[in-house]
Amino acid sequence: MDKLDAVVIGAGLVGLAVARALAQAGRDVVVLEKERAIGTGVSARNSEVVHAGLYYPTGSLKAQLCVRGKALLYELCATHGVAVKMCGKLVVATDEAQLPGLHALLAKAQANGVPTELLSAAQAQAMEPALNCLAALHSPTTGIVDSHGLMLALQGDLERAGGCVAFESAVVGGQVSADGLTLAVQSPGQGATNVLATTVVNAAALYATAVARSISGLSAAHIPTAHFAKGSYYTLEGRAPFSHLVYPAPQDAWLGVHLTLDLGGQAKFGPDLEWLNATTPDAIDYTVDLERAKGFYAEVRRYWPGLPDGALSPGYSGVRPKIYGPGEAAPDFRIDGPAVHGVPGLVNLFGIESPGLTSSLAIGEHVARLLA
Repeated sequence: MDKLDAVVIGAGLVGLAVARALAQAGRDVVVLEKERAIGTGVSARNSEVVHAGLYYPTGSLKAQLCVRGKALLYELCATHGVAVKMCGKLVVATDEAQLPGLHALLAKAQANGVPTELLSAAQAQAMEPALNCLAALHSPTTGIVDSHGLMLALQGDLERAGGCVAFESAVVGGQVSADGLTLAVQSPGQGATNVLATTVVNAAALYATAVARSISGLSAAHIPTAHFAKGSYYTLEGRAPFSHLVYPAPQDAWLGVHLTLDLGGQAKFGPDLEWLNATTPDAIDYTVDLERAKGFYAEVRRYWPGLPDGALSPGYSGVRPKIYGPGEAAPDFRIDGPAVHGVPGLVNLFGIESPGLTSSLAIGEHVARLLA
């Protein structure tokens, strides 16, 4: 049986960031990825937005890791030549009832140490003439990034530090023992082989709870129930008359149908929120239904009355690895180390949805500290 020092399960953005941090701390790291390439799951289906840290409860992991991760991400992009743009964002109130929420968001952002400015309608429209609003919150440090370029940079750093990614290596079971964790690893067309690892980080995103359940010796009491929520994006035909991202004032745990831009200036709207009945990630249908776009027009026209009829085309969809269901309050990130579940050397990452991309490098730092 092969003996390994540190294993990270999942070669998405967060898995690669954790593996990089461990390798740079001197650990001998192998990333086990069930697909043939990095970042083919959640990381391939996100908005590519670099979040500023406006929305998250002060003191929460989401707030701390988003703000820290944002700084690390911009720094890494600058040093590694990854395409990124700090274009800024406007969170807009389009009716009087949304104004208290905008003021509350300003207070939360300030408590989180996030630069923000409350703008009048005239000030916001001076920045974005096509915008309709009563007031807006300007977040200058929000941005957009080439997420695949970011993952390639993380993989490169990992390999330069002596780590590697083993593709087509799915973890199908595990056993806690006195020597560490024995993982059963399945490759296509082959029987499972066992590897013994001193440290295991479960960064399997949509599969994280299933991986955790497959580890004998980890109490089920420490494994949340997975819920899958799909978000569809629709692309705008032609160029949008905006240079900033535009978000409506937040509604509960959902940020509404917002306008984001890619690095080429192409606009997309979304995501919506569709709770799925799928019980496993393999049962998820990622098809984007054009019919659902009909509900976008009224929402978008609250802040962009000029959206033409028929201008939205199906883009892509993503699924959030949620650990709560419809109507429940959104929990914090779950980064469960030995102090939580009692298994030496094991860290489970649960519910790493937005702002997971922005937080990825800070999550890597955090996990490395937990395992130091």
